[in-house]
Amino acid sequence: MKNFTDTQTFLRNSGRWNETANFTVYYSAERSIQDELNRQSRSDILTILISYTIMFLYVTLTLGHIRSWRTCLIDLKISVGFVGVLFVLLSVMSSIGFYSYCGIAGTLIIFEVIPFLVLAVGVDNIFIIVQHFEKTKYETYSSIDTCLATTISRIGPSILLTASSESIAFALGALTPMPAVQIFSLYAFMAVFIDFLLQITCFVSILSLDSKRQQSNRPDLCCCYSIKSTLTNNQIEDRSKGILQKIFMNIWTPMVLGISYIRAILFSLFIIATCLSLSIIHRIPIGLDQKLSMPKDSYVLNYFRGLENYLSVGPPVYFVVNQNAIDYKKIDEQNLLCGTSGCSSISLLGQIGQALRQPQHYYLAQPPSSWLDDYFDWLQSTNDPPCCRINNQTNEFCPATLNNTLCIPCPIEFLENQRPSEYDFQQYIEYFLIDNPGEKCPKGGHAAYHDGVELINKTYVKSSYFMGFHSVLKTSKDFIGAMKSANEITKNISKTILSNQSHPYHDSNKLEDYPVFPYSIFYVFYDQYLTIWRNLIVNLLLSFTAVFIVTCILLGFDFHTSFLILLCVFMIIIDIFGVMFLWNIELNAVSVVNIVMSVGIAVEFCAHIARYFAVSPGDNQLIRARIALSEMGSSVFSGITLTKIGGVVVLAFAKSQLFQVFYFRMYFSLVIIGALHGLVFLPILLSYFGPQSVTVINDKECQNQINTSNNSSSSGMIIDENVQTIPDYSINT
Repeated sequence: MKNFTDTQTFLRNSGRWNETANFTVYYSAERSIQDELNRQSRSDILTILISYTIMFLYVTLTLGHIRSWRTCLIDLKISVGFVGVLFVLLSVMSSIGFYSYCGIAGTLIIFEVIPFLVLAVGVDNIFIIVQHFEKTKYETYSSIDTCLATTISRIGPSILLTASSESIAFALGALTPMPAVQIFSLYAFMAVFIDFLLQITCFVSILSLDSKRQQSNRPDLCCCYSIKSTLTNNQIEDRSKGILQKIFMNIWTPMVLGISYIRAILFSLFIIATCLSLSIIHRIPIGLDQKLSMPKDSYVLNYFRGLENYLSVGPPVYFVVNQNAIDYKKIDEQNLLCGTSGCSSISLLGQIGQALRQPQHYYLAQPPSSWLDDYFDWLQSTNDPPCCRINNQTNEFCPATLNNTLCIPCPIEFLENQRPSEYDFQQYIEYFLIDNPGEKCPKGGHAAYHDGVELINKTYVKSSYFMGFHSVLKTSKDFIGAMKSANEITKNISKTILSNQSHPYHDSNKLEDYPVFPYSIFYVFYDQYLTIWRNLIVNLLLSFTAVFIVTCILLGFDFHTSFLILLCVFMIIIDIFGVMFLWNIELNAVSVVNIVMSVGIAVEFCAHIARYFAVSPGDNQLIRARIALSEMGSSVFSGITLTKIGGVVVLAFAKSQLFQVFYFRMYFSLVIIGALHGLVFLPILLSYFGPQSVTVINDKECQNQINTSNNSSSSGMIIDENVQTIPDYSINT
């Protein structure tokens, strides 16, 4: 093909063969997968736009506390919602621009996932800020600036806590050796960080201006006009608590924390679910079905199915003998590689031959071709004329097809087992590699081995390979198993060679440390799966450490509450592993990215309620847990859970199977599991094991000091241990 356009035209026309012919053609080109991925990405742009549109509509309709249909245009927050979503887009674009300027190229995962990630994180903070601002405004009746300052002082620390945990978790994810996870973590860190800065500064300013517009009874998007308000004070006061908050206060909190044995049952169910998920983690499949990365209508899918159903041999595998690992001219060294008479039974070809007897374990279909054995046969040829001939005047090589009276057989000195001398081995190796095979000399090595043997000065063999074929590989498990078995074989061969050379053997990550190593075209893609569990565990440990440190610092070094938050996040991640097994989601670079990202997002479901619990006054943990769930539960549900569900559900309708499996299923599971842990398990956990109230501790210390100073004379004094007056959350149990 002259260029890419010609190739595209050819591939497009190839599909028409099946319409007229009596046979089926499965076709593909080297650029086919790239073309189909690009086509899929373009088709998913609509999905991304729909998701952002749904988020915008949801934010617009739910942020505004509509007091009456007469004030609908005043109470709507279209401008605030638009600016909030716009800041999400700007943060994503800023991250892409920054790293593009730094020369760090993006990947398909980044451009398709980062927008959803930042949208899910950013909209949550918008909801929490606006909802608490409205609540503060109706409770205090102070000026807008004072209410806004009070709001940020109350919920700013928890927003900073979640944003910092997510940003640092992503930043630490960049330490992983997996390039896809590394680049994704860098882009996500910058996008989340910039979005937080925009929200805590610019968005707060926009909210202040919008509130002043609403206070002066001016409709949104048309603030030049003022509308006369007909609301009474009672109608305004009724907005201090929304319907959802009343539901959490009067229905949800009593249901979860009202009866002691129900608390115990729910707590036990969550623990059992986590234990069951832990027990099946090792059964999660590893790999990535390449068919999932293709659109459902792609011709490449038919090609993959044709390979699986009709191909009788798998991809080629090369057993590469490393540079200067073998001195090929010496017979003892030759015996470590060859497979003819006189060769060692544990030579390279001997061990591969033994592996061929167990094709289900070693995934080998046929023995590799051996240039060394064919070279010996070529030298020993007794045909007329023999394969090895030279011109007796010019000493140039004479192929078997050349009829020339000046060509004479090569003067070869054979030693034991008909092996050539060291001089002759090096003298004629070049002729063997340029001799084309034919009827008179089928052992000529030009066609099969010219690129498989590297020569120095046309005589010294520096390195070479022996090519065989894997058996038919259909699934990721087959590909990974084939690569593992090839590594196992070459390690045993390397041990044999080093032992014969009196050199010690040691495991290494460097290919140059092994005399022999395997290679196949798919190894570069599946090598990541050999260490994917180790890399994932390292990433999770780093993320958990970051979450714990950040929560400790921002909660005033409250190690107790920080540990409970970390425990809840840990259980969310473990349960996601359980869902991956049940929903047949494979562990690969895409799912690793999602799991690392889930650590940061899981903090959002836990941090707000946990912090409210930590700063709430109360006699015991149960009352404070009820306060935290009643006051913050509605914000977590509407501002975090519903916003994420709105953006995730759209992914179920994406044309990309990759989106449906690894994004819809995993994100949807994360939202449901995170919401259940944040709104059910965490309050119960805090009611059992939460720390004492700081206010109560300080009051008890103060009381002890008073009692000590007055000795026993103060027995008639009554001291109220609750400094602050709190609503009655003491539900009869």
